[in-house]
Amino acid sequence: MKIAVNTRLLLRDRLDGIGWFTFEVFKRIVAAHPEVEFHFIFDRPYSPEFIFGKNVKAHVIPPPARHPMLMKIWYDWSLPALLKRIKPDIFISPDAQISLTSSIKQLVVIHDINFEHFPQDIPKVYTDFLKKRSPRFAQKAARIATVSEFSKSDLVRTYDISPDKIDVVYNGANTDYKPLSEKDRIQAKQEFAQGEDYFIFVGSIHPRKNLQRLIPAFLAYKKRTNSSVKLVLVGNIFWQDDQLKESMAEGIASGSILLKGRLGARDLTRAIGGALASVYVSYFEGFGIPIVEAFYAGVPVITSNVTSMPEVAGDAALLVDPFSIDEISNALEKIATDVTLRTSLVEKGFNRAKLFHWDKSAEAMWNCITKALQK
Repeated sequence: MKIAVNTRLLLRDRLDGIGWFTFEVFKRIVAAHPEVEFHFIFDRPYSPEFIFGKNVKAHVIPPPARHPMLMKIWYDWSLPALLKRIKPDIFISPDAQISLTSSIKQLVVIHDINFEHFPQDIPKVYTDFLKKRSPRFAQKAARIATVSEFSKSDLVRTYDISPDKIDVVYNGANTDYKPLSEKDRIQAKQEFAQGEDYFIFVGSIHPRKNLQRLIPAFLAYKKRTNSSVKLVLVGNIFWQDDQLKESMAEGIASGSILLKGRLGARDLTRAIGGALASVYVSYFEGFGIPIVEAFYAGVPVITSNVTSMPEVAGDAALLVDPFSIDEISNALEKIATDVTLRTSLVEKGFNRAKLFHWDKSAEAMWNCITKALQK
């Protein structure tokens, strides 16, 4: 059997949510199925670390697809030509896009369709591209995988897709996330927050991550309590509107907010492990991997009561209305002052984390592939 996989988001030291999904799931699938010939397809030179076994053959086809026009060329011209030569039994695309011109059977992983609900959160050229093509991707694919029951329901409702065509494949989390010793927690506070307790946000700096409300909520908490607690922001700046820029500038100028950029895996595990709590109050998520990472790290979580986040968090997080600055601010104060609450959430988080493991993700993804092949 031959399986072709879109691996263009496997980028060394630059893995994001979809990249981690591709890495963790297909590393396991390749190892579990040595009888299968895998063809990994990149759009630029790749790192050898992403060739997970002797049963993987790598291909690089142009152009580097990071703009809608180049994406269309890559998926509808370059990719079909390569697939015609490879002749795979199926092409799998973890990044929500497939070829609209290839006759090869295709399976697409659609993590979420946030652009349908909040089109203003990304540049218009990307919104127009996705809104035009994504319904066609969903209709053409032989099968769809997505990362939560929420996202499955959203696809069914928005694109009129049969639920029988969609499988839920939950994300996992890196098991390197573990509780830190007290000594290591003190060192983490010194390294990431000038020796103070800190809340941490992990994710791309992007409007839908809701920093434009988290930051004022944090500053209001600081003003109300005169607390020395910091807010540490970890992630690359992806897209900012004017409101978000102003909020960040005010917090950084006051010294209360520390922008750390993207951290490597080792530093990230320590940054999360040393935090007073992880705060992830996005207003739209298909899953929310940082929630589970904090569970593994033994860190309390504040997250949103909308979209997929209650499904992932269960009773192991403090849920807030992401559109209410007051509610977010009050939750920060509650977590900071209530030791019993923090301890309870940590214990519940350990139990909740057992539901989300990349081994389970890979198994569910293979079952989805099997269903697609049988169609």
